[in-house]
Amino acid sequence: MLIAGFPAGAWGTNCYLVAPAAGEECVIIDPGHQATQGVEETLRKHRLKPVAVVLTHGHIDHVASVVPVCGAHDVPAWIHPEDRFMMSDPEKALGRSIGMPLMGELTVGEPDDVRELTDGAVLKLAGLEFSVAHAPGHTKGSVTFRMPEAADVPPVFFPGDLLFAGSIGRTDLPGGSHAEMLQSLARVCLPLDDSTVVLSGHGSQTTIGRERATNPYLREVAAGLGADPTAAPRRGM
Repeated sequence: MLIAGFPAGAWGTNCYLVAPAAGEECVIIDPGHQATQGVEETLRKHRLKPVAVVLTHGHIDHVASVVPVCGAHDVPAWIHPEDRFMMSDPEKALGRSIGMPLMGELTVGEPDDVRELTDGAVLKLAGLEFSVAHAPGHTKGSVTFRMPEAADVPPVFFPGDLLFAGSIGRTDLPGGSHAEMLQSLARVCLPLDDSTVVLSGHGSQTTIGRERATNPYLREVAAGLGADPTAAPRRGM
């Protein structure tokens, strides 16, 4: 399996391209702010053909390049219905203006083909399987994508801004909820095998085992105590 990722734009949001191998079809995860060039360079480098864009949530730092990427390759975008409005109204999603200089570089709106994600769905795209879990807390429509273990790789987990190396996503923006975040961590993350590779929306790669042992939020959730919101800085837009 091929997974190529790069941080994009003002918020350093990780965009991932996933394919069975070089030269095959691929899925693009979270093409955010200023991600278009990186997507095109990665497609050329690995000779990939995109078949879909899938989105962990609707914040502008994860969806800003959806329209040009989908339009250039005539592919659909998948997003949870509770976050769909954010593609057309990013400022409402943040509860504040994101700034005119950045707005001038964004293509706000929906691509021609938008499909809605549901909890428990299994997307079969580009010869790959992505299990969808609704994981509210960062936003109402946050989801994660999990790929099963393959011959050459352990299970892979794309949590968006639910879980980071050493931290979790912020919950103070509209639609965020610390209580729902803890519930999502317990329901979605804790059951995963320790070998699961975690490729988050921001920051470095980690594993569930490492986070279970060291992440203060996941440790407290595992202990059934509810994490101390001051335990570590939270991230995401």
